[in-house]
Amino acid sequence: MADLKYYDVILKPVVTEKSMNEMASKKYTFLVNPDATKNQIKDAVEKMFSGTKVKSVNTMNLDGKNRRRGMVVGQTAKKKKAIVTLTEDSKDIEIFAGL
Repeated sequence: MADLKYYDVILKPVVTEKSMNEMASKKYTFLVNPDATKNQIKDAVEKMFSGTKVKSVNTMNLDGKNRRRGMVVGQTAKKKKAIVTLTEDSKDIEIFAGL
């Protein structure tokens, strides 16, 4: 397990139509460090966004896609996506407010 600080865990929010619709039920989607655990993701969200309480964290590992350019074959980088569900009495996350 890597020694990750809370500010290294969350890389960026995922802004898609499906993730925006899930915000009504207090579910927020982030791209996270592939080495991060569910507990590290929970702690990072609660520390970075004040007033939030995490109910659950669902993660999924996304393998890199196969890409080819001429005869050179390779893969894109692996990613990890986390869907964070907040409790009912928790505050909303402000970075998604203007979208």
